[in-house]
Amino acid sequence: MMRLISKNRWTMGLFVVLALLFVVTKIIQPDFGASGVESLARASLPFAFATAAMAVVVIAGGIDLSVASMMAVASVTAAVLMQGASDAMAIPIVILVLVIGVIMGAINGALIVITKVPDIVVTLAMLFVWEGVALLILNAPGGAAADWLEALIVGGTGLLGIPKALIVLAVCVLVVWIPLRRSRLGLSIYAIGSDENAAFRSGIAVGRTRIIAYAICGLFAAMGGLSLTMSTGIGEPIPGPYLLASVAAVVLGGVVLGGGKGGLIGPIVAVFILRLVRMDLTLMSVDPNVTTIVEGTIMVAVVMLGGVLAIRSARS
Repeated sequence: MMRLISKNRWTMGLFVVLALLFVVTKIIQPDFGASGVESLARASLPFAFATAAMAVVVIAGGIDLSVASMMAVASVTAAVLMQGASDAMAIPIVILVLVIGVIMGAINGALIVITKVPDIVVTLAMLFVWEGVALLILNAPGGAAADWLEALIVGGTGLLGIPKALIVLAVCVLVVWIPLRRSRLGLSIYAIGSDENAAFRSGIAVGRTRIIAYAICGLFAAMGGLSLTMSTGIGEPIPGPYLLASVAAVVLGGVVLGGGKGGLIGPIVAVFILRLVRMDLTLMSVDPNVTTIVEGTIMVAVVMLGGVLAIRSARS
């Protein structure tokens, strides 16, 4: 037990911070309860998937600036295909959108590996490409979502009133991450993020592993896009504010910029911390513009701190 606590002390610290923030929220708003938690879970869902997507590529030693644009492509694709379709058709549409997400991520990874251009440059360019694709599919918010998909994340369950959105998030992340984390592929992703040359000398196919890491990123981004359509009932072609938020949550969650260390639980808990801070500022009737400034300042500070720590770690 002590080894487990020592190994995961940063993540456990984040849980403590989250619990304290809930106490603060309850003090600010005495009526805050199950409905507030459910609202927080639904609002956090797209950010959590974007963060999971970013975390995978950062662990692999990269970064993907096109996450929000890939989410937009997934969102509008699902909304357009589901409009007028039966509930039964929603299942193959969801599968198709997830496959499209994997393909988009794999394209990003393949371009990085083949061209050997830095990932920050390639994914910045692909940000505009995927944004353009989203606008070609749907040039204004519209489309629809299957009723049962919308109901999938609204409300709580009979099990202690746990929000459905939280259960959907947990199932989706665990189904992908748990098998991957313990597999040879998962270890290879950590290896190339820790030391690419050492991984290559150990017989790891670095290029292929990097492409797969970006493909998994695309898969999580597609889940995020689907969650957007499920939350709003429509598709949104303009990328939301998920890029900087996901990087900040990844760093705050204990993933090292530069790769090789971290997981997905810490970053996802960090998402809820950042969303809860925003909620508290709103409950305190802070001016929305000031709230945006405070939230942005926190994100920039976290990312800058992560960059400094990554540089120090590389030097040592």
